[in-house]
Amino acid sequence: MRAWRFALGVALVLAAGALLPRAVGNAYVFYLGFVTLQYVVIATGWNILGGYAGYVNFGGAAFVGLGAYAAVFLDHAGLASLWLQIAAAAATGAVFGLAMGWLTLRIRGVYFSIATLALTVVVNTVIVNWSFVGGARGATVPLPAVPPWFPDSTSYLCFVMLVLCAVAVATARAIERSFVGRGLTALRADEQAAECAGVATLRLKLLAAAVSGAILAMAGAPSPYYTSYINPESAFSIDYALNALAMPLIGGTGHWSGPVIGAVLLSTVEQAATVTIPSEVNLLIVGLVLIGFVVAAPGGLLALGRPAATRAAVLWRRVFGASRTTPSTTPRTAAGGPP
Repeated sequence: MRAWRFALGVALVLAAGALLPRAVGNAYVFYLGFVTLQYVVIATGWNILGGYAGYVNFGGAAFVGLGAYAAVFLDHAGLASLWLQIAAAAATGAVFGLAMGWLTLRIRGVYFSIATLALTVVVNTVIVNWSFVGGARGATVPLPAVPPWFPDSTSYLCFVMLVLCAVAVATARAIERSFVGRGLTALRADEQAAECAGVATLRLKLLAAAVSGAILAMAGAPSPYYTSYINPESAFSIDYALNALAMPLIGGTGHWSGPVIGAVLLSTVEQAATVTIPSEVNLLIVGLVLIGFVVAAPGGLLALGRPAATRAAVLWRRVFGASRTTPSTTPRTAAGGPP
């Protein structure tokens, strides 16, 4: 997809999102839209480090909660501009991601995943014992200032999340198509070989960790305003950690559209199931779906969407191998010439 087509598509989506509050009066539509778009941002941010670089991060909830409490901190400090709080949350997430990467990206595999999970516990513990942002009892925040165009705060926050979604997807697409994306792909395939080829693997991993952390924290910043209340249990919920991992794997981690597809599908199913089954069963369903995709479709839905002819050709080469004969191996000679 060319850049101008992508930019045009983003502009049309944003325009439709701005016009939607005038056409739809059902508040639940904007609630569902907010949750779905937030998960698109979370899945896209997670995929930059977990998908492109291949470092499975279990600490997604730490960044989302950190972004939410960065907004709470600024609100209590008197800086009530929502967009300023989102920018500050992104900067905080980038710094935290850089610090996390410096401490943990020298290890790989299950050890890296355990280390990122431990960071979630550390950040959660700090917030629980920080009275300025509410501590364990949580904190309330007032509704944000709503522009005149939007009828209420719910529709406005949904549009804010749509803007953040556009920023996250555009960033992931730009990284994927740049030398950074190519370096991360080489790193994921074989980190030692990439280092031997001259790829600055540590710098790329630190950059991916910083960008991933910024996007994840950015996704959490509007959350306190959406419910007017937040506590550590909801800010660092296991739902964020699990869905941040599941959605890119279901959609596909090799392309920027994979996390978008996975987030839209899985969050829609979750919201439909929430009204009929308990939340614990909801998590069980997510886990079973994730296991099913890991076993049946390791490449996600994008891999399943390949043309049938391509999949058949790949299967043929795997089963029978490449042909060992090549046509016309005997040199052709002119009449009367040497053989």
